Amino acid sequence: MDITVKQLQGRVPVTVLQTHGDLDASSFQSLIAKGREVFAAGARDILLDMSDTPFMGSSGLAALHTLALLVRGEELPDLDAGWSVFHDIDRDRDSGLQQHFKLLNPQPQVERVLEMSGLTQFFELHTDLETAVASF
Repeated sequence: MDITVKQLQGRVPVTVLQTHGDLDASSFQSLIAKGREVFAAGARDILLDMSDTPFMGSSGLAALHTLALLVRGEELPDLDAGWSVFHDIDRDRDSGLQQHFKLLNPQPQVERVLEMSGLTQFFELHTDLETAVASF
């Protein structure tokens, strides 16, 4: 998976991460590492552009949840802990839409995974870049 980064200015600076390729067991740690990198560089509002991500597996859900926790300043999960990571996602799902981590253009298969997992009530989804940036 390739990940590109760009900075856009809305009411606040927004860092856009765009994933290119499947978000699965072979790539989810790359996304988390990139999120940590931009957070360490000062990013506090992150928009994940998934328009070029045709597939997302369950490990992708763990990556998205980890990035949401990162920008909220919370302790990150131990991704080697197996099912407990998914129990944490389940418990956090009802905490409301994330204010500092949002998704742009998830592809139909990715959106289905988000819907099936109940995470459409956790992640704000946008289909327009300008609207998404303005939402921060």
